[in-house]
Amino acid sequence: MSEVLSIRIPRELKKKMEELKNFVDWKQEIIKFLEERVKYYEKQRVLKEVNEIIKRHPRLPKGTAIELVREDRDSH
Repeated sequence: MSEVLSIRIPRELKKKMEELKNFVDWKQEIIKFLEERVKYYEKQRVLKEVNEIIKRHPRLPKGTAIELVREDRDSH
């Protein structure tokens, strides 16, 4: 199912779009643009949430990762 989205644009832009209507499928162009922007902002939101989670976790002393990797390797 689809919905209607109505926006106001400058008159001059509308005229230019009309001149290109036989060359460009504006509906598809706008839908594609909106889909890409939604994906972009969804990713931005997730990155922000992940960064907030990371900030809440305590920092480990320098070298902890190296020690853990060595410990794991030596246990096999």
